[in-house]
Amino acid sequence: MEFKVSRAVFFDFDGTLVDSAKDLVECANLQRLKRNKEPLPFEYLKNFVSRGTPAMLKEAIGLLKEDPDYDLIREEYLTDYRERLTQNIRFFDGIPEMLEDLDNKRIPWGIVTNKPSNLTIPLLNFLNLTHRVISSTYGDSAPKSKPHPDTIFLACDQASVNPSNCIYVGDDQRDIEAGKAAGMKTIILTYGYCPEPEMIPEWGADFIAHTPAEITVGIDKLFK
Repeated sequence: MEFKVSRAVFFDFDGTLVDSAKDLVECANLQRLKRNKEPLPFEYLKNFVSRGTPAMLKEAIGLLKEDPDYDLIREEYLTDYRERLTQNIRFFDGIPEMLEDLDNKRIPWGIVTNKPSNLTIPLLNFLNLTHRVISSTYGDSAPKSKPHPDTIFLACDQASVNPSNCIYVGDDQRDIEAGKAAGMKTIILTYGYCPEPEMIPEWGADFIAHTPAEITVGIDKLFK
């Protein structure tokens, strides 16, 4: 393969670039309300946003993937989410400036998320990111999503960049596992939705960023 880009940075989406927790937590609690259960605290449920729909439904109503009604309830949950997809989503403070810094330095960047394409693409359009990313892949872009590296490799193929010259940035352990499996340097964030922040140092990321401004510091350091 001919590499046309010398280096790039790839980001997870929810809990890394954007704060989407409010809408997702409200939809999880709606499932509880349908079962006459009191809503769970936002500060508790938000910790599972980065781990996707299965984790949210397990924590909210004890639903497991093996349960016979899992697919039906999952679709109910996602339908509720689609209806309020852009209602409360926002960039974390400092993210627009961090991305602008990458653009100014002419460092290409893209998105690799486990969020399905039919939910992510409308958000990329809403946030005016579609034409800024060098590539983007989703949870349904490859047979296996993170922590497997398949979607990261696909994003690199789309960008014509060697994974070994790239950095992956995320807020969950599986982000670091996927980035390392792809041969990338990795940056873990502490401001995202990790339910076990005390475990972060054990995940073996190459840099720990506590704020979006520190992502810039990490990128500069890892690209030296």
